[in-house]
Amino acid sequence: MPTDREHRRVVVEPGGPVLVDGPVEIVLPDGTTARSDRFVVAVCACRRSKRYPFCDTSHRKRVRDS
Repeated sequence: MPTDREHRRVVVEPGGPVLVDGPVEIVLPDGTTARSDRFVVAVCACRRSKRYPFCDTSHRKRVRDS
């Protein structure tokens, strides 16, 4: 885990998730905590994810086959 002097990299993907160098601990508005030990964590920015606060790519538009 980084110390207070180290920086955590956060990348905002246009139209997509927020990518955070892991591991992360996310405190949600209701006070619960979500944790991930992954190297890079995709945090949902659109709130469509069924795995919120983590991204499940629900932000992508689906193309229907004709």
